Amino acid sequence: MSQKHPVIAVTGSSGAGTSTVKASFEHIFRRERLNVAVVEGDSFHRYDRESMKRVVEESEKSGGRPISHFGPEANEFEKLETLFRTYGESGSGEIRLYLHNEEEAKPYNQKPGTFTSWKTIAPGTNLLFYEGLHGGVKSDTADVGQYVDLLVGVVPIVNLEWIQKIYRDTAARGYSCEAVTHTILRRMHDYVHYITPQFSRTHINFQRVPTVDTSNPFIARDIPALDESMVVIRFRDYHGADFFPYLLSMLNGSFMSRPNTIVVPGGKMGMAIELILTPLILDLVAKSKK
Repeated sequence: MSQKHPVIAVTGSSGAGTSTVKASFEHIFRRERLNVAVVEGDSFHRYDRESMKRVVEESEKSGGRPISHFGPEANEFEKLETLFRTYGESGSGEIRLYLHNEEEAKPYNQKPGTFTSWKTIAPGTNLLFYEGLHGGVKSDTADVGQYVDLLVGVVPIVNLEWIQKIYRDTAARGYSCEAVTHTILRRMHDYVHYITPQFSRTHINFQRVPTVDTSNPFIARDIPALDESMVVIRFRDYHGADFFPYLLSMLNGSFMSRPNTIVVPGGKMGMAIELILTPLILDLVAKSKK
């Protein structure tokens, strides 16, 4: 980790809601006028969209364990580790974009599902911000999380995670429920070994827990709203005797469930993120300027 060039990472599996947390970070960066190098986790996948389809099909036909975007075979963990380490040392590093759709691909005259060329981060950024699957991942060949100054996990209970994925992939991407279920099963080994262990390494976890019945996520007709949820926020480290009373006073309806855990109404999630993370980010930036 670096005092001079901070690295912040938000990590969570596909459909977990990391994009919501990313929006809260963007509010903080804009309000505090921070110049941030943004890194999308998808840009460190190993294969473009068409190549990944072929590789997955081949791995399934071979009878072995299918590869997935959750695991090391389909990702550049070593390059991501190198980026975090290099940025911490010098404030620079190599990044690229993954072009998800026609709108993103058009300015580059490329097909959706492809990568842009690698480029060097411009000098003068205050920090690096990563959002994706593997901000704290550890494998046999890489330990990405060791270079992260602030690691935030976004972890809805697994049934809610599946509901969000099934709803998104069927409604927005045109997949059948059966196809999405097959993907969930195919990725389970990598989910258990490379996604969930990260949340024991995070500094803070935000876990959304619905207050409605999600017993069978494969028949759910809609995603439980934030107002139909509570958010369990777990801190790895304590932040002073007055920290939790301050949060309780600012977030109506919240309560402590353990000495390092606060529970807030789902509708207060965005506010909680900004109240908790703004001083931590500003502290990292202030230390980097000394």
